[in-house]
Amino acid sequence: MPLRFTLRQLEYLVAVGECGSIALASDRVNVSSPSISAAISQLEQEFGLPLFVRKHAHGLSLTQGGKQFVEQARVVLAQAARLNDLANGITGKVRGPLNVGCLLTFAQVVLPQLRRSFVDEYPEVDFHQFERNQSEIFEGLRGATLDVALSYDLNIPPDLEFVALASLPPYAVLPEGHPLAHLAAISPADLADEPLILLDLPLSSEYFLSFFSEIGMRPRIAERTRDMAVMQSLVGQGFGYSIANIRPWSDRSPDGRPLRYVPLTGPVRAMRLGLVLSEGARASQTVRAFIDHCRGALTPDTAQGLKLRIDGPVRDF
Repeated sequence: MPLRFTLRQLEYLVAVGECGSIALASDRVNVSSPSISAAISQLEQEFGLPLFVRKHAHGLSLTQGGKQFVEQARVVLAQAARLNDLANGITGKVRGPLNVGCLLTFAQVVLPQLRRSFVDEYPEVDFHQFERNQSEIFEGLRGATLDVALSYDLNIPPDLEFVALASLPPYAVLPEGHPLAHLAAISPADLADEPLILLDLPLSSEYFLSFFSEIGMRPRIAERTRDMAVMQSLVGQGFGYSIANIRPWSDRSPDGRPLRYVPLTGPVRAMRLGLVLSEGARASQTVRAFIDHCRGALTPDTAQGLKLRIDGPVRDF
């Protein structure tokens, strides 16, 4: 009996099963909600059983059969990916799909340039990028919806691998007219009484707040945002300062206000930028090529164009 379903439909099934919502799955795989809904309906019709329980106010929940189907779909998708890797190994070519995640805080600064140079070198790679927070990156790597991800070394779980690329020291982000903006460096103690615009993403916010807890102080949080551009604009308009490890090309906020990036000193550790991989990801020739490309692209010389500070070679720990 011929198969009447596609790998793409299985990908949509896994995405909806993990997200619990067609709308969220649509954002994850960059496909319209009606297309995903149609794919799920076709799978249910093909196999003759309901895979989800529809709850209008609470999205979708997997049936017991649906849970087993999602688990097996992950296996099928992983095996299909290995076929592509096998073909690449036999032919010596770097090609096929590559799903790359990137942490929200620097997706606009780092990934587009790396993607441009990588696909120019390997035009047969079907490159897709996904902006995620740290928790979503871990989930995507474990669920095989991401092949590799650019992120920080924040609470990397033992079942995932981290390949360090660059060391990124923290900066205080200040409006141009701030009394501390002219200093060569600032300590967290200097900022504790100032209003903080906290970049409030999972794990990242804990890292920023640790600068103050290390010295037994509490920052005065005036506003929280998950959007880097919103943070920059609030700082530019004088609502407070913020902390970041990435400097964009322009020292102006999105609404045109001048910003100052002043290095933080004291008990503050630099963040490491790197690649997060799932177990077995290095078996893919395309993933290996991307790792090598990132290592070559993020050198002390080329990193200056990204305004990344690399304190000598960065090695895996």
